[in-house]
Amino acid sequence: MGFWDGVWRGRATDFDSGSAATNAIELTKRHHRVSLTKQGAASGNLRINLSWRMRTSDIGGPERGSLLRHPLRLFTPEVVQAHTQSMVNVDLDLGCMYELNDGTKGVVQPLGGFFGELNDPPYIKLSGDDRFGSGTGETIFVNLDHRDDFKRLLVFVYIYDQTPAFDRTHAVVTLYPSNGPRIEIGLDERHPQARSCAVVLIENAKGELVVRREVKFVYGFQAELDRLYGWGLQWGRGYKTKA
Repeated sequence: MGFWDGVWRGRATDFDSGSAATNAIELTKRHHRVSLTKQGAASGNLRINLSWRMRTSDIGGPERGSLLRHPLRLFTPEVVQAHTQSMVNVDLDLGCMYELNDGTKGVVQPLGGFFGELNDPPYIKLSGDDRFGSGTGETIFVNLDHRDDFKRLLVFVYIYDQTPAFDRTHAVVTLYPSNGPRIEIGLDERHPQARSCAVVLIENAKGELVVRREVKFVYGFQAELDRLYGWGLQWGRGYKTKA
């Protein structure tokens, strides 16, 4: 069985558009790696999108099985839950640490206003800061026409405020290559105290661009992700301007 047989449920001839609704590769623990080069998508702009919504169990009442496990909950008053993202103050941010082949290292993220540049180094650009989980979410563009300049990119998600959002939201990071199906990584694991998550690592391995699922939750912020992956950046406290 070939690699694509394991991760792609359709036919190879269906690789016609990375933005088509029916075209998707889901990276999982078992199938955690895909090559953009072999897919013919190692050029043009790679779009990386973060979107999230509240878990249905949080906004629609108790989960179906909860009364079976805890029958006395039937007589317990329900806690009023907020029904919109803005009311619960969820603020997930998308970021990307980069290391270029010339040794340059840095980060693109909303915190601190490090929005990057697309046609100049680091060839990575954050489109904006979505603070309430809108339909479009947050998006980072990577200019893969400069793929030879990249050594590795770490795409991560972090929580700006103190809301335990990873336990209360359903977040998805989606990569839209210039060719072929989109690549989806879901952040469905329950980590109520986590503040950051390394989602995906993109590496230039001997001229081949490889996307690898990470989904590693940590209880600190970017500095802890930095230590985990040996980036070696200097981190300080940052703030956002008021929306």
